[in-house]
Amino acid sequence: MEAANEPEPDGPESNGPESHDPRSNQPGSDGPASDRPEGPEQDGRTLLPLFPLGTVLFPGLVLPLHVFEPRYRTLVQHLTDLPANLPREFGVVAIRRGWEVGRQTESADASITAGESLSLYEIGCAAEVRQITELPDGRFDLMTVGRRRFRLLGLARNDAPYLTGEIEWLPEPKGEPEREGELAAGVLAAFQQYLRVIRRTDEDDDGEQMPDDPTVLSHLVAATASLTLEDRQALLAEPDTISRLKAERSLLRREAALLGQVRAVPVALTELAVPASPN
Repeated sequence: MEAANEPEPDGPESNGPESHDPRSNQPGSDGPASDRPEGPEQDGRTLLPLFPLGTVLFPGLVLPLHVFEPRYRTLVQHLTDLPANLPREFGVVAIRRGWEVGRQTESADASITAGESLSLYEIGCAAEVRQITELPDGRFDLMTVGRRRFRLLGLARNDAPYLTGEIEWLPEPKGEPEREGELAAGVLAAFQQYLRVIRRTDEDDDGEQMPDDPTVLSHLVAATASLTLEDRQALLAEPDTISRLKAERSLLRREAALLGQVRAVPVALTELAVPASPN
């Protein structure tokens, strides 16, 4: 599974059992779900269902998912039954180390660990479910779109079979427009050079539409350049657009220089390995 720059589909399709709010039944939740359009909060912390993955999701990027594990089928069923005024979203957080096994343990703490060997990155991105297709055998195909970044503060203990995180939403501070514009132009030029090296051509693709908004451009470049998970995660964690653009300019120049020397198109190691789980 990987993020792709695709048009957003229209309207969700959903099927599921009886209604249940995956963000209710949590410590500190008060009042019915319909009264909490942003989800329950506790001391400024929001509770959000988590979907650990071996990829990084960025705001505005499309992430298709195939869901077959029973616990995540349950999550999808819970999301489909949320009241209409609540967002159908969950948190995508990249796996730092290990594999997701079992449920959160009693010893789960600020180190953001789960199961016996899973370690998660601190910064993630909420995925809004736009389309749900239920398959005859109970599996689901999802079309999701990245919405907003969050910081994972810890894991909440509850009866859900999937992980629930205590999170805080991260702002996307606006910097100086002129400075952002200058950096965006530099990143765009570096990205086009990077693409020329990959395609082994000196011509630009005039058919490509690149965003004018510096923040949108920073997310698109981060998601589409062939970077390691660690590099992508570092870009997601950058505090603002200017910092992200500066980091991308350096990364793109480094990658273009390396590719020019080795004369090879990079392939992520994860694409060569047999995944343990499509989830």
